[in-house]
Amino acid sequence: MASSSTPQPPPQVPAPIQVSSQYQVAPNQDPSSSMSSAAKYKPRPLFCVKGINVLTEYQLQNRSMEAHNVLMKAGYRVISYGTGSAVRLPGPSIDKPNIYAFGTPYEDMYNDLKSKNQQLYTQNGLLQMIDRNRKIKRAPEKWQESKTMADVVITCEERCFDAVCEDLLVRGGDVNRSVHIINVEIKDNHEEALIAGRAILDLANAIETADDVDGDMEKILRVQQEQHPHALLHSVAFY
Repeated sequence: MASSSTPQPPPQVPAPIQVSSQYQVAPNQDPSSSMSSAAKYKPRPLFCVKGINVLTEYQLQNRSMEAHNVLMKAGYRVISYGTGSAVRLPGPSIDKPNIYAFGTPYEDMYNDLKSKNQQLYTQNGLLQMIDRNRKIKRAPEKWQESKTMADVVITCEERCFDAVCEDLLVRGGDVNRSVHIINVEIKDNHEEALIAGRAILDLANAIETADDVDGDMEKILRVQQEQHPHALLHSVAFY
C-alpha cells in the first residue's frame, strides 16, 4: 500500500525591493549629472502688479491691470491687487461714484454699469476696461488681505509705491522673506499704459533671467532706465 504525503507549498520568492530616490535618473545617465542639474534649479519669480482704487479716476487700475495682462500673456507668474476700502469707479458725477466691495466679480460690475448707463460708460472707456479685466481675473483683490508673498511688487505711481513700503513695514517682517518693490511711473492715459506695459515686460524678463536678482538688481534697473523713459523707484522690504 502506497503511503500518502501532504503536498508542500511552493517556496516563497522574496518580492523585489523598491528603491526610491530624490532624483529621477534616465537610462545611461550619470546620477551625479542629474543631481547637479537639480542643484541649479531656480524657481520662477512671482510678480505682483499693484494699483490704487481712486474716487475720481480709474486710470491707476487701468495701468496695473494692463501690466497684469501683458505679463500674463507672456507666460509670467503674476498676481494683482488694489488698495483702499473699496473699488471706486467714476459715476454720472464726481460726487456719485460707483462703489463695489473687493471680491465683486468684474462680470457683475460690467452688467451693473451697462444697465445703469451704457452710453456714458462706453464713452468714458469704463466698460471697455472692465471687459478687459474680467478676461484677466474673476474679481479685484485687496492688497492688505493678501497672504501671498510675491518676489517682486511693481507699482505704477509713487504714492502706491509708498503705500506698499509702509504696509510691509507695519506687518513687521516676521517671515523674514525679502521682496523687491519697484515703481514704474506711468502717466494716466490709455496710450501710456500700453507703452509702459511693454516696458514692464522687459523689466520682468531681465529679472527672471538674472542669475542673482539681489546682486543684479542695480544693473537691471540701470539698463531699464536707459532703455525706457519711465522714472523708477526701488526698495527692498520683508514679509
